[in-house]
Amino acid sequence: MIQRANAPPKEPRSESVRQRVYLELRRAIEQGTFKTGSRLPASRAQAQTLGVSRNSVLWALERLQSEGYVVARVGDGSYVADNLGALALSGGLSKGLRPPIAAGLSQRGQLVADTVSRWNPPAQAAQPFRIGAPEVATFPFAVWDRLARQASQAQRMAQAQYLDPAGSSALRDAIAQWLWVSRGIRCEAAQVVVCSGSQQGIDLVGRLLLDVGDEAWVEDPGYPGIRASLAGHGVTVRPVAVDSEGLVVEQAAAQWPAARLAVVTPTSQFPTGVRMSLQRRLALLDWANAHQAWIVEDDYDGEFQYGTHRLPALCSLPHAQRVLYVGTFSKTLHPGLRLGFIVLPHALAGAFAMARALTDRHAPGDTQDVLARFITEGHLLRHLRRMRELYPQRQQVLIEAVAKASQGQLLLQPSEQGMHLLHELPAGADDQTLSARAQEAGILLAPLSRYTMASQRRGWLFGYAGYDTVALRKAAATLGKLLFNQ
Repeated sequence: MIQRANAPPKEPRSESVRQRVYLELRRAIEQGTFKTGSRLPASRAQAQTLGVSRNSVLWALERLQSEGYVVARVGDGSYVADNLGALALSGGLSKGLRPPIAAGLSQRGQLVADTVSRWNPPAQAAQPFRIGAPEVATFPFAVWDRLARQASQAQRMAQAQYLDPAGSSALRDAIAQWLWVSRGIRCEAAQVVVCSGSQQGIDLVGRLLLDVGDEAWVEDPGYPGIRASLAGHGVTVRPVAVDSEGLVVEQAAAQWPAARLAVVTPTSQFPTGVRMSLQRRLALLDWANAHQAWIVEDDYDGEFQYGTHRLPALCSLPHAQRVLYVGTFSKTLHPGLRLGFIVLPHALAGAFAMARALTDRHAPGDTQDVLARFITEGHLLRHLRRMRELYPQRQQVLIEAVAKASQGQLLLQPSEQGMHLLHELPAGADDQTLSARAQEAGILLAPLSRYTMASQRRGWLFGYAGYDTVALRKAAATLGKLLFNQ
């Protein structure tokens, strides 16, 4: 219908009530109206004050909890988190109110942009003790360049076209074969979808397998990128405690029975480094099969196991048909490669490939081609063998250097897997002050509280894989000076 010239302009669509409630409460926390550690008013009282339904307040509180602003205590209400300083360290919470999200975004766009703004990985060059940084200096770039030069003109022309969004057949086949040899996973190339790192794989899961309001279990402490991705798709993130055996499945099933997804890091839990026990693995599989739920196995550094016994992937166990396996070459090779993959049931692979096509069509064809040959010609195996020898040596240097520099105050425990070590403090302790001072001194010492939601676990994370012995000893010495000059 044509609008009359003198008709009043159509008013823009306002935010939903629950979104407005969420923003009001978040602003009150950011501006200090509700102090850290303080108990929030009861949901019924807040609903009366704001003139909204109690359900809108509960939705807002759940979202604030999933983002780390609020901690829910069973039988005692909701409290402002004690660790909001960790959000500041990670770029999530600034002094005062942050600039508003760009005008013109849809409600869904606001949700995504606002959530991701709280998870902002540092873009600066890797320096001790940054976690997740692999060894790059000794990467076989000459081998990689030689493989790239070996491509014929016809091969280069073929890779210059629009390609299969699932990934090149050669790379998918190489990945499938590698997974069988290295991680005990039987899969076909048709089940593999190549992604731009594991983060894209998790993003696809949130888009395709969950609806707005669906619940997902995540480890607490755990990787913030997972929470940000799921919350950005409107998923209600439920924190589940982690103990010496990994994610506490029984607790999660009792507390959040309606969950449709669980995201776990069973080989080397991020960030605590523990292995999920076989009993917990079987319990998790039983839960998923009984409830028709999905499990995402994020095997981000599963290749780095240094003991005589290598733990196979969760995906390799019997009755693991509802496990989606996510892998990345950012840790095994280097982050700049930006290639990862997800292994899916046959019935899901096509939809995931099409969804990936809507995002960025496909990964660069020439890079896929080189990586496929890098794997099939044995270069990946040789590189990983060198790293499995190098990383334990650096881990030992780190342990000794930190112990010496701290005069025995910081005694790191060795680990048979992973790329970093955790020094844990008593629950609720301050792990942010030293981290902030270390950052000012040029050291990236991540506080454990940065990765928590409801958990009160505290400590510091020491990455060692990507740094030579000189850099590790120098950083340890600097940290020691900070400890004794507080």
